[in-house]
Amino acid sequence: MGTALVYHEDMTAARLLWDDPECEIECPERLTTALERLQQRGLEQRCLQLAAREASEAELGLVHSPEYVALVRGTQALGTGELQTLSGQYDAVYFHPSTFHCARLAVGAALQLVDAVLAGAVRNGLALVRPPGHHSQRAAANGFCVFNNVAIAARHAQRQHGLHRILIVDWDVHHGQGIQYIFEDDPSVLYFSWHRYEHGRFWPYLRESDADAVGQGPGLGFTVNLPWNQFNPELVLVSAGFDSAIGDPEGQMQATPECFAHLMQLLQVLAGGRVCAVLEGGYHLESLSQSVCMMVQALLGDPAPPLSGPMVPHGSALESIQSVRVAQAPHWMSLQQQGVAPVLSPSPYSPEGRPSSLLLTGRPEFKAAATQDVAALSSLLDQPRLNPTPPVRTAVALAAPDAALALPSDVLCEEGSAPQEETRAWARPHEALAQDRALTALGKVLYLLDRILDGQVSSGIAVTPACAAAATLDVAIRCGLSHGAQRLLCLAVGQLDRPPDLTDDGRNLWLNIGGKEAAALSMFHVSVPLPGTTGGFLSCVLALVLPLAYSFQPDLVLVALGPAHGLRDPQAALLAALLRGPAGGRVLALVDEESTPQLVVVLARVLHGEAAPSLGPFSMASPEDVQALMQLRGQLEPRWKMLQVASEAGGPGSG
Repeated sequence: MGTALVYHEDMTAARLLWDDPECEIECPERLTTALERLQQRGLEQRCLQLAAREASEAELGLVHSPEYVALVRGTQALGTGELQTLSGQYDAVYFHPSTFHCARLAVGAALQLVDAVLAGAVRNGLALVRPPGHHSQRAAANGFCVFNNVAIAARHAQRQHGLHRILIVDWDVHHGQGIQYIFEDDPSVLYFSWHRYEHGRFWPYLRESDADAVGQGPGLGFTVNLPWNQFNPELVLVSAGFDSAIGDPEGQMQATPECFAHLMQLLQVLAGGRVCAVLEGGYHLESLSQSVCMMVQALLGDPAPPLSGPMVPHGSALESIQSVRVAQAPHWMSLQQQGVAPVLSPSPYSPEGRPSSLLLTGRPEFKAAATQDVAALSSLLDQPRLNPTPPVRTAVALAAPDAALALPSDVLCEEGSAPQEETRAWARPHEALAQDRALTALGKVLYLLDRILDGQVSSGIAVTPACAAAATLDVAIRCGLSHGAQRLLCLAVGQLDRPPDLTDDGRNLWLNIGGKEAAALSMFHVSVPLPGTTGGFLSCVLALVLPLAYSFQPDLVLVALGPAHGLRDPQAALLAALLRGPAGGRVLALVDEESTPQLVVVLARVLHGEAAPSLGPFSMASPEDVQALMQLRGQLEPRWKMLQVASEAGGPGSG
């Protein structure tokens, strides 16, 4: 099970044949530059390479009208003047004699990728295509898009593979209104788009791009404009646009390439990791190619580089999210349970439904940001954007070799140990580490920890005796902080107390899941009971653990599963998978020897980049768990800004 890369050089044939400043950025070099960068980084060679095929006209008809398909087919015989006249009938579109062939290849590439993933030939993949597709509608080209590649792929997955729940995530900077229109009354497809909107002042200038567009008829609640785990998709399709990346002339946003690795890593915990990404926008060639490489790295299972800069959300983003929550709450029990409050900011629309005149003026900060991007882009992208991959992605240190463990073939069974004198020195303050068995296990933990910190191993798992779990964790924290980690996050699950003399110096954050009550004993000492339902567990992880981890920006994450930790294997796997992101993949899991051997295997697989197993049927969080979580977030929000909600954030209004 690997990653597919679907491409065909013929997709570079179509190009603009006349002067049009709006359309000239959609050029063949978008593909060739991205492919060259994938080759330079050795990423293409690691993928299963598939040559795209042309989609049949019957396949195009899954979404588009016969008349529209015939119209595009007819462009093959038109002269330049006729092509220009026809192109002028659409918004931001150009046709070329090769457009029909290129667009059929783009659709065919998406279909091949879906077939390969759903047949189990690969785990995930990228269709590197042009023209893009997400603006295209049933009978109209729009925004460089001819046929709707992702929408056709979704219909194909339903018809040919019998899927009933498909999630489409669209992170292009422009709203993919074409996909929204096609599926707005279909509850089997959840369309989730986040895009620049500017109260309707950003292309495509549509009222239905706002948060209160939630679908219609049976599809109410299945259009989300800003994924809910409650939906439990069988396949994730990604409309992967990179025009929000730094330096892009269309988006004028500032997303750095590694952001897209983190987005992809978060999506890979869904649908058993069955993720198909299809290229959409992205018009700064260097920024596009770097971002594509980052996404492919994530698809291949490589850890995402840590995000840089302050982890403080902008007020407008928080208000936009809150608007979505309000609009979606009537359709999702999990949001109703959280007691979503109304948005307090005034509506951006006048009573007549038009954008108010005040909001028609461009925001000066976006113009300034674009100017700053041009100056900063060269130095930013000249840096090696892809961190060196450690020689060993995942290593496991067992108490004794176990040939029965079904570990991935390239997971290293680590047999090394720290020098005996060093191990004894670290163990000396702890009586529980005096026994030979505990001391031997500690030596392996220290050796593995050092290999992670010096860049030889990305992540690891070590088995510890139950009687020495707390003492081993204490040593691991102190050793990590003294051997190079500037900020260490410790997620302790089960009967594990925070070491009493660990100080709140800002270098360590202790988070305990399984405490008796929800409490923030300090901003660096947090405890929460283990929720008893899948909904409660997901809320705890996504609304507390992950925001805290990203806010803290650790160099190293310790996940300690102590005695009576209470986690099912899929829950432990999800925690480990999500915590790969904040620390650039540097995760060390300490597992109590009384846990099942299968837990070690599951953790090794997710730390190695495979998908976490399903949590099983969704069950709502208990009111007590919801209330405890909300109270805890309220206590921690002043220090950890990623926990903020819209009413508490500064900055300008929503958009």
